[in-house]
Amino acid sequence: MRDVLALGRKAASHRGVFALTKTLRYFLVWTGLGMILGFSGCVSVPSTSEETSSVVVTPTPSEASIPVSIETVPARRETAPGQPVPRFEDEILVAGQRFRTGTKVVLWTDAGGFDGYRVERRFGDLNRSGWEEMKQDGISFNSPNRFGMRAAVLTSAEQNRVRGGGWDLATLQRVVDQFVLHYDASGTSAQCFKRLHDDRGLSIHFLLDVDGTLYQTLDLKERAWHATVANSRSIGIEIANIGAYPSATAEPLRTWYKKDAEGHPRLHIPKGAELGALDLKKVSGRPVRPELVKGKINGSEFFQYDLTAEQYAALTKLTAALCAIFPNLPCDTPRTPDGNLRTDTLSPDELKAFSGVLGHYHIQTNKIDPGPAMQWERVIEGARELLNRQKKAETKAP
Repeated sequence: MRDVLALGRKAASHRGVFALTKTLRYFLVWTGLGMILGFSGCVSVPSTSEETSSVVVTPTPSEASIPVSIETVPARRETAPGQPVPRFEDEILVAGQRFRTGTKVVLWTDAGGFDGYRVERRFGDLNRSGWEEMKQDGISFNSPNRFGMRAAVLTSAEQNRVRGGGWDLATLQRVVDQFVLHYDASGTSAQCFKRLHDDRGLSIHFLLDVDGTLYQTLDLKERAWHATVANSRSIGIEIANIGAYPSATAEPLRTWYKKDAEGHPRLHIPKGAELGALDLKKVSGRPVRPELVKGKINGSEFFQYDLTAEQYAALTKLTAALCAIFPNLPCDTPRTPDGNLRTDTLSPDELKAFSGVLGHYHIQTNKIDPGPAMQWERVIEGARELLNRQKKAETKAP
């Protein structure tokens, strides 16, 4: 058994994917070793009279490892048609390739997903959801599309090559070097998608709901419209949180949070804001810290409730995965000379020079998200720990 596992590890690429050799694939098919290795989910190998389609497999996602890509490799011989490709429900799509994150992900192609490619409105009267009806209703977008090309970081030749979907992973890995965090000021991911897609004609790559579910709305090759001058080089995420306000008694903070039986604030969705599949009866909805957090952004004081534990866990894993996928995306934030997090907007030159994880307020002076409650070090240090564990595991592998 040890020799077989070593065989798979020796075939691993620089991205850490266990590329199974022909011999090992036969061994997996005929001995069921895939179940012994503990792959997440119920993954079965299709039965055929010839050699089966091989699947590049990664270790089970956990706190101790960074999941990487899973790809379907074309079969060398005829297979039974109509066989489903195994899904792990933690994959994100990057230039058409699947990469694993270790946390629940709902793609725009999945049931219950949010599709940033659609022209029509996602919510409301279906008969009034089209582009012409939107214009009649006074919604004035410049374009029915809510996304564009990463043109600012591409040459003219590259723009002509990738337009219409011809992105290769290497080009995308070269141009993406920022991960921008937002709070959505909408409370839930469904409400956020309605506001962005239906009402404002904007977009985001990821939505992170209160229960820790990640929704991917666009392939990361697309230029989402979320952070003005940073759009062409960045990936964006909207974190479900009602936001930060100058007063501790601001109306959204009072209406979206109520004390539970234990005196802990808990998310409460006001009447009229119930959209999507989020069921607060099945999730805690509790901020990690029970008190309002007070802090300064760009010199002004704000109050905000913290994220949930589920959100921090998912955000940490996604951050680690993105930093592993994109070599020009360091796992760090803008810092002062003494190493503390910067809570102000970067100058144009500083923003141009910065690569890493940053907030919307680091980009624009009129923004304060993800707010003073964001525990930056919890996310960054947690992601670094996952990355370091993966490196150690790869180093120890024979």
